[in-house]
Amino acid sequence: MRRYLRLVRIFTGATISAQLEYRANFVGAVLASLGEVGVALLGIGVLFGQPGTTTVGGWTFREALLVTGFFMLTEGFIAVFVQPNMSKVAEAVRTGNMDFTLLKPIDAQFNVSTRHLNVLRLPDIVIGLGLIGYACAALTVTPGGVLAAALLYVSALVIVYCIWLGLSTTAFWFVKTQNVTELFSGVFGAARFPASAFPVPVRFVLTFVVPVALVTTVPAQALMGTLGLSVALASPLVAAALFVATRLFWRYAVASYTSASS
Repeated sequence: MRRYLRLVRIFTGATISAQLEYRANFVGAVLASLGEVGVALLGIGVLFGQPGTTTVGGWTFREALLVTGFFMLTEGFIAVFVQPNMSKVAEAVRTGNMDFTLLKPIDAQFNVSTRHLNVLRLPDIVIGLGLIGYACAALTVTPGGVLAAALLYVSALVIVYCIWLGLSTTAFWFVKTQNVTELFSGVFGAARFPASAFPVPVRFVLTFVVPVALVTTVPAQALMGTLGLSVALASPLVAAALFVATRLFWRYAVASYTSASS
């Protein structure tokens, strides 16, 4: 474990130094974060901006804002921790640099998942936490609900990581996977709204096919104390199943990898 942490500090230290070299990078990242939350809030505003509309899919404005907060928090997690690493997998396979990753005395999946950080997108996480806090100020939240939401949100982050890893692992065969990850990003955009705001067929897809509803709607329901037991149990089970499946898929991809460097 000490060896893992030492390597992570070496890689992330160099990455952070490069990102903070110019002030304009930070300013641009903050503007990007503000633009992201602006689009999310605009969507919520359109839903609740109709005359006589007080609830959408059984959610009030503050409750829906809670979902948007979890969405921004997850967007920050993806932008800071997941995307900077997963986007490098295809490049490493194409150029042959994956050879050096596989030869290192460290688990290859852990290595490709932790070597890069995009600290410039940390404002996304701060904004997400701010929205959640603002929404909770007008809601009845219990310590048990906070604990349940935190545990289910950990499961949500595992789900997001596994989806990205699974899509990125296809680079061992298809090399260019950018279009696939962009497609997931487009679908994930629906997670800024409560799942019940969509028609039943769309709700089914967002819950069971591409489980983005488990990432934002479910933790929000747990925080409010309105989550059913079956869904609460489903989220960690889906996360565990996806983790095992993507781990096996990664090992199979590595076993079938043919060097491109020679």
